Amino acid sequence: MIITKTPFRVSFAGGGSDMAKFYEKYGGCVLSTSINKYCYLSIHPYFDARSTLLKYSENELVTDIAQIKHRIFNCVLNAYGVSGVEISSTADVPGGTGLGSSSTFTVGLLNTIACYQGKFMSKGRLAEQACQVEIEKLGSPIGKQDQYAAAFGGLNFIRFNQDGSVSVEPIVMQPGTYKELERHLVMYYTGSTRSANSILKEQKKNIDDAAKIENLKQMCRLAEEMKVALEQNDLSSFGVLLNDGWQLKRTLASGISNPEIDQAYETAMKNGALGGKLLGAGGGGFLLFFCAPEKQEQLRIALGLRRFDFSFERDGASVVYIGDKYWG
Repeated sequence: MIITKTPFRVSFAGGGSDMAKFYEKYGGCVLSTSINKYCYLSIHPYFDARSTLLKYSENELVTDIAQIKHRIFNCVLNAYGVSGVEISSTADVPGGTGLGSSSTFTVGLLNTIACYQGKFMSKGRLAEQACQVEIEKLGSPIGKQDQYAAAFGGLNFIRFNQDGSVSVEPIVMQPGTYKELERHLVMYYTGSTRSANSILKEQKKNIDDAAKIENLKQMCRLAEEMKVALEQNDLSSFGVLLNDGWQLKRTLASGISNPEIDQAYETAMKNGALGGKLLGAGGGGFLLFFCAPEKQEQLRIALGLRRFDFSFERDGASVVYIGDKYWG
């Protein structure tokens, strides 16, 4: 058996600029971190080599991998010619909560398959292949940030160049500031999940709008400013910039926010939060806030939402267990 784990991510600023329609003209960038919440995948030969068993939110047992209903499983297993196996997927958080679950799963599956076939795939190659699967082969209306965040791990400034290349730059800051940033960030579950595709399709379409383009450019500038603030150990500015970024992001598509989210955000800002945002495409999932530790209990009581504790992680996509080898 082989077991892999792949982290989910929290994006602070720049989301949307990782779509080709934008970065191919203007270049894009995001500031994000991976967190200690993971997607786990295990693989081993199925007892009947003529069949393939997949276990996720559903179970699929097929004799022909072309029959697989799960789009990502279907695409990856057929591309790599893998059958006669049992693959199980579990995760610390459900999909549709804004933590990049689809891309995290794709990166993890590619890493699992590569290891099973006895091949090494670099973190950069994992991210690149995941982008090809989701964007090029499956046509998902998403960008590239989640794949690179999941593959590389850590707190990074990720730049999307006009030629399609991607650079991942770790943030260099004092260890004490790194810990303080962790302590100042709190996450709350809104109680709802959503499919990101409809929001992202509208956001992608809106990139043709001049006002939306300017907002995305400004969001990139904010990501740059956040990077500088962290490198200068200036956490107060980071919190303010987080708020500025959310005010811009919520203008990119109609479904990003809603009255309930707006009310929760306003409540948080009145009860200790210096800034915050809804994670992911929008519409539901997790709210992230930057709040001084001594005010976090006041914030929790005022919001009345479930707090979701997390910390940063640095490993990215990794193999956590290899049992007996089944490859030649």
